[in-house]
Amino acid sequence: MDAQSYSTALADLRTVRDQIKKTRAALTKQEADRDKLIIQLASYTKAKAERVAQAAGLGMADVVALAPALTPDSLATHDTPQPSTAEPSTAQVTPEAAPPPPQQAAAAPVMTAAARPASAEPEAPQASAAAQASRDLPSIPAGSSGDAWLTATPGLASTRPNFTQQARSTVFLDTITGILVHRNQTHHLDLADRSAADILTAVFRTVPDGVERIYITAGDPWHRDADRYPYLRDAVAAWLNAPIPGWRTDTGRGRDRMAGHFVHARNPVGRYQRENGEQHAEIRSVGEWFDVDGDAPHIVRDAFVLLWQALRRHWSDAVLMGSPSQTGRDLWTRTVPTRGQYADGFPVLSEELRGLLHATAGQGRNELIVPPRVPEQLSQLVEYDRTFAYAKHTWKSPVGIPRRITAATFAAWSHKEQMRALYGCGHWQVRVTVPDGWDHVGLLPAPAPGDRAWHYPAEPGTTFTTWAGGPELHTALTNPIQPWKIEILDGILWEDGKPLDDWAKKLKETWTNLSAQAHFQGDAQQARAAHLASRAVRSILLYGIGSFAQRPRMVTGTTPRSLERDVPPDAEIIGFDNELITWQKPTGFARDPNAHPEWAAAIWSGARAALLTQRHRDDDTYAGALHTPSGTVVAFRTDALYLTQPHDWPYHHQPGDYLLRGRLTGPVTAPASEDELLTLRDAGRAALTAEREA
Repeated sequence: MDAQSYSTALADLRTVRDQIKKTRAALTKQEADRDKLIIQLASYTKAKAERVAQAAGLGMADVVALAPALTPDSLATHDTPQPSTAEPSTAQVTPEAAPPPPQQAAAAPVMTAAARPASAEPEAPQASAAAQASRDLPSIPAGSSGDAWLTATPGLASTRPNFTQQARSTVFLDTITGILVHRNQTHHLDLADRSAADILTAVFRTVPDGVERIYITAGDPWHRDADRYPYLRDAVAAWLNAPIPGWRTDTGRGRDRMAGHFVHARNPVGRYQRENGEQHAEIRSVGEWFDVDGDAPHIVRDAFVLLWQALRRHWSDAVLMGSPSQTGRDLWTRTVPTRGQYADGFPVLSEELRGLLHATAGQGRNELIVPPRVPEQLSQLVEYDRTFAYAKHTWKSPVGIPRRITAATFAAWSHKEQMRALYGCGHWQVRVTVPDGWDHVGLLPAPAPGDRAWHYPAEPGTTFTTWAGGPELHTALTNPIQPWKIEILDGILWEDGKPLDDWAKKLKETWTNLSAQAHFQGDAQQARAAHLASRAVRSILLYGIGSFAQRPRMVTGTTPRSLERDVPPDAEIIGFDNELITWQKPTGFARDPNAHPEWAAAIWSGARAALLTQRHRDDDTYAGALHTPSGTVVAFRTDALYLTQPHDWPYHHQPGDYLLRGRLTGPVTAPASEDELLTLRDAGRAALTAEREA
């Protein structure tokens, strides 16, 4: 590119920028108009939330949040406070059980167990307006019907495989430059308009002996027609489903049950097979594994080679599968014990209990705190990120079939038994009250409107009912500021075990070795490849844990616009045009022998708690949001904290340590949206890099 072309491109970029601003402004106005219409429709006495939600293209929870008058009767009854069925019994939690930091010792917290008849539902709390607008979380049914949930799925268990995965012939393709890397050879392809048909045709013409996996390293060809569709997902689906002469959608083969396309806005997967069925190929984004920052295809290939070599030091039969989640689960199955209590495999919980965990165990904490809880103008914006965070929380996990712990059972236990249970592997239904005088961030997740959405109440006096894991309850009870009131309503308790420990230790060692290579490697390109490989190990563990959670299967369908009433009432509308409405709805869980949402839930709970407070024993100190002054926490983002002040927290390059990632000096206007936060984050990272290089 010469100087004139550069100037022209900059002008074009400014034009696009201005168009984006106008489009966003128009979209904001249209959304506001939509919300006004929803509120207007709610004034009609016969208005139904289902019909309004379908017409608006929103979920019912979103519509009800805008217009509470549309709350269905079956849900509205749950918002009515009910009288307590019994006086709660109280169990004192002493500091000796779990001492808070000695320099910030808190008063001994009080925890109660709300005793109620086995047939009674948990009483509804006197909640704030925000809490009343929240969705209801499911409970375990009373009596024997609920006890039946605490069983294993017959004939389903996680066992060590007796076969070795087959490696796939793989190429790496930059769809901007047309550069293709196959083994040690580099080719230049003409990709025409970058359709799936053009890519398959060009690749198979260049590599006649066959390719099974095509990783796209740059270009995102599935976004080429994004401006023609209202949603990015629609553009991706159209790209994947476009007809390809001689090819059709893959239907799976052998032990590989993956079939059909996977529609994802950023990292989709196209699965194809020849019409004669003899050849299979998939097109994937390398973004599933790590972020590529302009890296050439040969560096990306070198990263995969280094990754495979590093994994083979721990797994002699290691094979890189299409995604990090598939790879992570396959590697884990090869650590399942062949002797001992679980030699026959780890049992899979009942579908009912898996459904409960899916609905009540959230993932990473994502929360933006806005004025007046933080200043309008921030003195700084400092980003800390917990390195390889989930690897810190895999040393203990629930195993076997859990016991149900009712409120009455918990109340009857001794203090020692209660504390042992809360420090064990459990999932608890609790009623929480934010204490008077609380002036910091919220500690426990509460259900918010929207599918599996969560918020963190922090207003003193707020009471809400939720589910939480032991690590978070421990933090709420023994935090260094002020104990919260926790009432146990119900719970499920497992035995402590180490089903993930061997797997995670091997991955941590692999990550450590690759990180060291990236640091000490003299060749810049090989150092970059080693860094990418270390990021891939992080993805294997992170997404491997997520894959244990197992989501309900989703079915996608279409309904003519003229028959809008026929859209299933529990369906989510994901797209529409002048003729068809596209929707999806859950259809239950597949018989997956490696479905263990209890493991994912325990790790997520531990990671959320560590964002609040984490002890560094070797340094005799603590880190986390609760060890910062009130009003200085701007945001939580999965493993990251955004603060207005820097802190001298220890960092030893170990999983879970807080790494300073970015620092932007102020004054900085407090972000009001996720996009604004991410813009400031990127600026802060660039500023810190420039500061260190100066």
